Amino acid sequence: MAQDGALVPMETQLSSMKKTAISRSWILFDIKGEGTILDLDKYSILRRVPIHARDLRILDPLLSYPSTILGREKAIVLNLEHIKAIITAEEVLLRDPMDDSVLPVAEELQRRLPMASIGKDGEENDERLEMQNDVDTEEQSEFPFEFRALEVALEGICSYLDARATELEIDAYPALDELTSKISSRNLDRVRKLKSSMSRLCSRVQKVRDELEQLLEDDDDMADLYLTRKLVDSSPVLSSRGGLNWFVDSPAPPASKVSRTSRNSTLLSSHGEHDVEELEMLLEAYFMQIESTMNKLATLREYIDDTEDYINIQLDNHRNQLIQLELFLSSGTVCLSVYSLVAAIFGMNIPYTWREGHSYVFKWVVVLAGVVSATIFIAIVSYARHKGLVGS
Repeated sequence: MAQDGALVPMETQLSSMKKTAISRSWILFDIKGEGTILDLDKYSILRRVPIHARDLRILDPLLSYPSTILGREKAIVLNLEHIKAIITAEEVLLRDPMDDSVLPVAEELQRRLPMASIGKDGEENDERLEMQNDVDTEEQSEFPFEFRALEVALEGICSYLDARATELEIDAYPALDELTSKISSRNLDRVRKLKSSMSRLCSRVQKVRDELEQLLEDDDDMADLYLTRKLVDSSPVLSSRGGLNWFVDSPAPPASKVSRTSRNSTLLSSHGEHDVEELEMLLEAYFMQIESTMNKLATLREYIDDTEDYINIQLDNHRNQLIQLELFLSSGTVCLSVYSLVAAIFGMNIPYTWREGHSYVFKWVVVLAGVVSATIFIAIVSYARHKGLVGS
């Protein structure tokens, strides 16, 4: 295992790190997109990155902190879902890069962080960029480093949540349709678990949405995320070509970097103090994406609520049918009780003078008792239907 602060090539440690996930593992991406696996404790991070200890606690996986994007003087602290990162104007520190949900973001950072002018044919790309007449294309290529890293992180989080919502939809709709066709304990328990998963996912999506909305509503918070602009405003010029002294003790940058930095300086200096149009457009794009995921979950919630209403209606209908059956059975019991009462009276061992020579009386008693019982039953049922207690 590497010591604290030791640099280990990412290519040689990728497989071993994946097998032995280290809770303190980070991956460092520089401005060229080159990644290096680090094993750092919090004190090593504080010495390396200009943030406070309280900001670092936000990224601690053992502590529960709400989703947040904090703009500090020289860094952006990002804690959204499974993505925990520290972004500066020149590098990105991403926590737990070997996690299955974080690994795609790490790979995307390595692919997209380098600017078009950096690479083996960097000089040719510089000349090609200088010859471009499209101003929008030029500004796109000069998108600040911290915004490119933030864009990758937001894209990874939004895509991850949207994928979870899609998976939930694929499982939920067939389960709900099966429940409407057959109400059983197994189907009810399956829908209950899906509804719990949906509620948890809605809460996670809502936290990310609220954080983006809060940023979009405050220009000062968005201005704090312009790390490159802060460096442009505060760092002295190293040469007549306009190169920036990103860190005072750092060596002079190469000519291609000086040229690129000079263009960054010119581009960023043209913006006002609270001109956050670029970042606002970036955040709005992913706000719309997370809003789409929220709408997808809201539609699923409505479908679940409609299914619950339908199930409740079916259960109420069955309950009404049972009540009707109970009414018929109770009415029949009352009528049989009347018939049994007559039989009990005439079955007593009491001498009657009309018994002798009047055997036909027994038949009339039995017939009349049955007619009276049937009449009472019909009267009860008719009264219940007249009052709407039973269906016609």
